[in-house]
Amino acid sequence: MKKDVKKVVLAYSGGLDTSIILKWLQDEYKCEVVTFTADLGQGEELEPARKKALEFGIKPENIFIDDLKEEFVKDFVYPMFRANAIYEGEYLLGTSIARPLIAKRQTEIAKLTGADGVSHGATGKGNDQVRFEMGYLGQDSTLTIIAPWREWDLNSREKLLAYAEEHGIPIEKKGKKSPYSMDANLLHISYEGGILEDPSAEPEESMWLWSNSPENAPDKAEYIEIGYKNGDPITLNSKELSPATMLKTLNEIGGNHGIGRVDIVENRFVGMKARGCYETPGGTIMLKAHRAMESITLDREAAHLKDELMPRYAKLIYNGFWFAPEREMLQAAIDKSQEFVEGSVRLKLYKGSIMVVGRSSEVSLFNEEYSTFEEDEVYNQKDAEGFIKLNALRFIIEGKARKAK
Repeated sequence: MKKDVKKVVLAYSGGLDTSIILKWLQDEYKCEVVTFTADLGQGEELEPARKKALEFGIKPENIFIDDLKEEFVKDFVYPMFRANAIYEGEYLLGTSIARPLIAKRQTEIAKLTGADGVSHGATGKGNDQVRFEMGYLGQDSTLTIIAPWREWDLNSREKLLAYAEEHGIPIEKKGKKSPYSMDANLLHISYEGGILEDPSAEPEESMWLWSNSPENAPDKAEYIEIGYKNGDPITLNSKELSPATMLKTLNEIGGNHGIGRVDIVENRFVGMKARGCYETPGGTIMLKAHRAMESITLDREAAHLKDELMPRYAKLIYNGFWFAPEREMLQAAIDKSQEFVEGSVRLKLYKGSIMVVGRSSEVSLFNEEYSTFEEDEVYNQKDAEGFIKLNALRFIIEGKARKAK
């Protein structure tokens, strides 16, 4: 049974699917629609979305196209990278971390425009429906959530195209359509569907849009240096860059050298496995550099505890729990650990690989007086004997007990 909704904020890209949803909301719910298009650095021209919305009769004051690139990187990507977050060993969470920001802004627009509902274009099979809706509910649980893919019977490409034709929704045909379902933002671009639904099939080289293949990457290595403060990258080759500019620049550099491609089968929150391919060149560089920075500035037990917490933190983001109190608790601990993660890391990029070739910090815990293999005056090697015996004491006691039996 449909709820009575007067005004709905729709996460709107201007593409075929969300254009159909816009019209469907108008027809099925008889409600006023507010369109919200987020610029997260996906590299697409977004003004056509405004033109299309106007053609559907959306009032100019109800069309929002917001540049969220800096907020996205500064307040979502950077905190996640302080944790070195990776889901199931390989996925750098490029789509996962974008959804809570979109949901947050959508609910803000709902309040601003007096809307009583929100809507998204995620299907009933994927993770995004969870991420969007957990975000909505975490920000404003009074809003009615409309998920068309869980309500309508337009469950195939053919039905969508037929609906579009019937209702005069323009279907743009610009060259050959990609066989993949793609999603992009400043952190990554993802590919699903098509031949990727067969996990044994190798993706075509032409699928990859952001990076050279390692075979075709430059034959000469490139050195870069990233400067850190409180766990965040702030300079590249001694030049201070804003968060969004930093990530954009590293994407360009990394993509040129064939860095950041992954092909994985992941476990979705809703239960099934899914195969996806991702390009995350800048993020891959940032992860390598950040771990190198931590290696000389982070206490051993703090570093090990972070590594133990990271899978839980990454799982929370993947499953849509960005606004959950447990994620915020973990973030507070992670951010505390980054207080002295500062200095610079030098990296060598070559044909898909990233090699750390140097790291330095004024607060480095690497002390040559203690670490040297040469003669020193600060470490008595004889002390190690008692240290080893105390750590082995339980083995000694257990061994004697068993022999006596």
